Amino acid sequence: MRAVFYEQFGVVPVVAAVPDPTPSPTGLVVKVEATGLCRSDWHGWMGHDPDIKLPHVPGHELAGTVAAVGRDVKRWKVGDRVTVPFVSGCGACGECAAGHQHICDNQVQPGFTMWGSFAEFVALEHADLNVVRLPDAMAFGTAAALGCRFVTSFSAVIDKGRCAPGEWVAVHGCGGVGLSAIMIAAAMGAQVIAVDLTDEKLALAKALGAAVTINASGGVKVAQAIRDVTGGGAHLSIDALGHAVTAMNSVRSLRKRGRHVQVGLMLAEHARAAMPMDRVISYELEIKGSHGMQAHRYPEMLRMIEAGVLQPEKLVAKHIPLDEAPAALAAMDRFEGTGITIIRP
Repeated sequence: MRAVFYEQFGVVPVVAAVPDPTPSPTGLVVKVEATGLCRSDWHGWMGHDPDIKLPHVPGHELAGTVAAVGRDVKRWKVGDRVTVPFVSGCGACGECAAGHQHICDNQVQPGFTMWGSFAEFVALEHADLNVVRLPDAMAFGTAAALGCRFVTSFSAVIDKGRCAPGEWVAVHGCGGVGLSAIMIAAAMGAQVIAVDLTDEKLALAKALGAAVTINASGGVKVAQAIRDVTGGGAHLSIDALGHAVTAMNSVRSLRKRGRHVQVGLMLAEHARAAMPMDRVISYELEIKGSHGMQAHRYPEMLRMIEAGVLQPEKLVAKHIPLDEAPAALAAMDRFEGTGITIIRP
């Protein structure tokens, strides 16, 4: 099969012929119809993820059809239309037993612990526990856009953030994660504040439901601006970028007993970012992480999509062929363009 392939971190990948995957006894192989280009893939390519062993094929936001099935798989057959959370649980640890497969003690991740979906085929593990059936009417590009960004934002806004109608929700960063969070929070009836450095991304945030936009360039004091517009601070604030500055702004923008959810990855020099713990204590703030979503939580989200309450297809900015993926991956540190790029292997 053809796949995006690299043998050194930070060196632009190539599209190469590599061996086709085969299913494990409890796994399956998916023919990849669409896969999302995500900043997490860029972090992995840069060497920020210790789980990646070289050589490697990136990619973890995928949708396609089942091409081969392991001998012990019961729920799936060749031809089924499927997607998968970016974290696959083992089904045997305590976290999986409690329903928290997305933080499994023995988790596997396509594109990180194993070869990923920037390829014509990808292998998935523990299929009966982790694979998700797609609605017949859902386009593969839309399904790939759910990937890690939309589902992580869904969990962050609804499960971790406990978003309620009428609340003020601040979203810091209007990339794929942030735009997803804005759409979901607005659909829940929240008043959403979008924060970014570019007017182009803020215009898209407005179109997706943001009530207020703040351009953080030019020395704008973001936290104070949010407290001013909300009359005391956001009830819920989400760092959708993953940067020391946006994380700090998110926490400082909260009102008393507010909730901060960290969605953007905090890696490399941002892994030990400072936090205003004096304010966390005196304001009784909550700080939570959001690391994906379990397969058993997908049906609620998919029902909202089928009903038109959520429209993730609006987040897709463009489709590119596999041959353009290496350059697009290498360019992700420049934060160019808006919305989600979908690769068509």
